[in-house]
Amino acid sequence: MSATINHYDVIRQPVVTEKSYAATGLANQYTFRVARNATKKQVKEAIEAIFDVNVEKVQIMNMPGKPKRRGFHIGSRAGYRKAIVRLAEGQTLEMVEEG
Repeated sequence: MSATINHYDVIRQPVVTEKSYAATGLANQYTFRVARNATKKQVKEAIEAIFDVNVEKVQIMNMPGKPKRRGFHIGSRAGYRKAIVRLAEGQTLEMVEEG
């Protein structure tokens, strides 16, 4: 018996950095933080269901946590999983405002 996965549990939040914003205009790519156990197929299905677009390609990578220090206390931030999604030609997501 397999549990159904909510699409909003797979896609956590968009990653908005200068590099990811530049890829939006040039290569029609969008970057998201995703669940630790999310697969490419699950990410593709979630993006297509939530935003009603066609996904061409999904690349997933595990980002390591960064070491942090505050005084004598040494630790690290938690790592996360990130997905770069390429949409079909001529499609965009509503979450990003142009201009």
